[in-house]
Amino acid sequence: MSRLVRLFCISFLAIAPCAAQQAAPPAAAPAAASAAAPAAAAPQAPKRLVAVMNFDYGTVKTVVASIFGTDQDVGKGITDLMVQKLVTDGKYRVIERAALDKIIAEQNFNNSDRADPTSASKIGRILGVDTIILGSITKFGRDDKQIGGVGGGHSGWTGAIAGMGKKESKAVVAITARLVNTTTGEILASVTGNGESSRSGLMLGGGGGTGYSGGGGAFSMTSSNFAQTILGEAVNKAVNDCATQLDNAAGTLPIIKATYSGLVADVSGNTLIINIGNKVGVRVGDAIDISRAIRTVKDPTTGKVLKTVTNKLGSATVTEVDADSATANYSGATPPKVGDVAASAAASTP
Repeated sequence: MSRLVRLFCISFLAIAPCAAQQAAPPAAAPAAASAAAPAAAAPQAPKRLVAVMNFDYGTVKTVVASIFGTDQDVGKGITDLMVQKLVTDGKYRVIERAALDKIIAEQNFNNSDRADPTSASKIGRILGVDTIILGSITKFGRDDKQIGGVGGGHSGWTGAIAGMGKKESKAVVAITARLVNTTTGEILASVTGNGESSRSGLMLGGGGGTGYSGGGGAFSMTSSNFAQTILGEAVNKAVNDCATQLDNAAGTLPIIKATYSGLVADVSGNTLIINIGNKVGVRVGDAIDISRAIRTVKDPTTGKVLKTVTNKLGSATVTEVDADSATANYSGATPPKVGDVAASAAASTP
């Protein structure tokens, strides 16, 4: 009996430590010495400076006249709304409309030139921007043209305005916009915005008229009266849709930098005037290198200059630009002089 007791005790003493080891909770992982430092925020790229040209509305011009009883520049109206939206969103810097209208008038820019990248790019270069937004209105009216009205009516809203429409319809608007580089003419991005009113009606305003009083040119697409019409609702939806897509494209657009070289034509303190301007792609904000020629290398056979060796004196930032000249603020240890070389730097503000 005593032998059985001793065997039981020995077995218990051998098993107990193992059981205690299995029951013990796993050791907690050592706490991190310190929390991971937050990643540094990436520097924001400079906003691209753009000019928004008046949208072309030639495709819908007949419908527009039937809606309002006379031709109305709905292209300019949609452009005004687009500028407001882009400025509010803050993805681009936008040229002031007054400055754009002044250049358009001086250059005799016709309505037929609105969708032409070559003509519009010229305006953009004069303004000193590297990107312009060209647009067209491709749809403007109602979603159901099969209605009664004057002449059998399916020319937009003619029948409805005349009070002879037979079916309520919604307003629909579609616009396209292209971002174009003013130096190369390359299309950087193309988007389409669509808008449809949530309401239906026999008239543009769903009983509230068109937002146009007729006669003395009182029509304004930016007015609250127009915005409350079903056509105004569709217009604003199309503009917002298009602008949102342009905003989304802002961070993905390639930077296409003009390469140019000219000479310093005048020096007044730290203010330089160089003999090249926006015709060759110079724009406000550009960084330019100011250098001095120290020797030329010529072909020993023909005497042709192969290369001019220069020594960099400093840098300058363009503050004003016109077609054939630019003004810049100079910074450097060596004072510049007339005849020094002024060339585009390796990097510049987009």
